[in-house]
Amino acid sequence: MAKKKAADAPRRLKITQIRSGIGKPGTHRRTLQALGIKRHQQSVVQVDSPAIRGMLFQVRHLVSVQELEEGQA
Repeated sequence: MAKKKAADAPRRLKITQIRSGIGKPGTHRRTLQALGIKRHQQSVVQVDSPAIRGMLFQVRHLVSVQELEEGQA
């Protein structure tokens, strides 16, 4: 079986909550929870996918997103 090249590795996103979910619609709070964010200023790393991008679009005013280079965690 062929080895995976570095370019084939999935991109990863570092997602940090920068604004509170208090007073926001329940769908936004549940989306933050689905992303794995439990508290304000918490960061999580997720694999980049269309589903994650859709969730980030919904809460783009509450989070900061950085693309991680390969080897970073």
